[in-house]
Amino acid sequence: MAASGKGSDYALRLLRNYPRVSLGNLKDMPNSRKNKRGLRSKLKGSHGRGNKGQGHRGTLPRIGFEGGQTPLYIRVPKEPYYAQHHLRRQYPPVSLLQLQRMIDLGRLDVNEPIDLTRICNTGLYKYKDCDNFYGVNLTDEGVDLFVSQINIEVQHASEIVIAAIERVGGVITTRYFDPVCIEALSNPLRFFPKLFPIPKCKLPPQDAIEYYTDAKNRGYLADPEKVAEARLELSQKYGYVLPDLTKDPKFELLKRRKDAKQIFFGLQPGWIVDMGKKCVLKPTDKDLKEYYES
Repeated sequence: MAASGKGSDYALRLLRNYPRVSLGNLKDMPNSRKNKRGLRSKLKGSHGRGNKGQGHRGTLPRIGFEGGQTPLYIRVPKEPYYAQHHLRRQYPPVSLLQLQRMIDLGRLDVNEPIDLTRICNTGLYKYKDCDNFYGVNLTDEGVDLFVSQINIEVQHASEIVIAAIERVGGVITTRYFDPVCIEALSNPLRFFPKLFPIPKCKLPPQDAIEYYTDAKNRGYLADPEKVAEARLELSQKYGYVLPDLTKDPKFELLKRRKDAKQIFFGLQPGWIVDMGKKCVLKPTDKDLKEYYES
């Protein structure tokens, strides 16, 4: 106790003798400041930009500027092939080999019609919404390995792909969807919570009408009688026996089609799917019914 008393007395005595704290007697803590060093770089104060000029002042011309003369990207003649390339419809491919793999893995059910929604829901089909995505192009890789009888709807398919599917008793239809319908079809779980009415599919543009009305392409706007004739001609061309679909046990599945303005199986345009309340709202207004049914 005596030692602590002496220490406190000493501290009080020091406080009485020290001057008041002010800006004039403030000092830095020991070793709080480091000695300044000179510039070790050989570039010194210019920092590599030199003295004077555009490089020093940061006024260099834009990339591609050639001092006023006609630049290279204008001197080179244009290629008509690349005209409006940013507006072209894109169909990311899915091969028959990938399709068969999806079926073998259980990602696709052959007892239900296969369309863009089911292919996107497998998680094995990659696409980008911003790249003018207009659907699926079914390619012929693995054409000899495809053995599943399916009813499939795609946006583009070649002749050999059509033959491979019909050879095993399947049915294929090529169908056009506009970007609004593609957005709803590719991700229904993102579209339905917005409570937007199911859109009505528009007709194909002028440059695509010929493809989707041709029976050889199995277009959805083609005459059914001409499609039956084209099926027979294709079987004779590739040398296989065309199965009789009317006697097939899956005839009810194989004959299922969407209406020209319909995008989902079992859901009509204009309906609103409320996933929160688990109900479907149908339009009752006369004008809305006339619009969606026209």
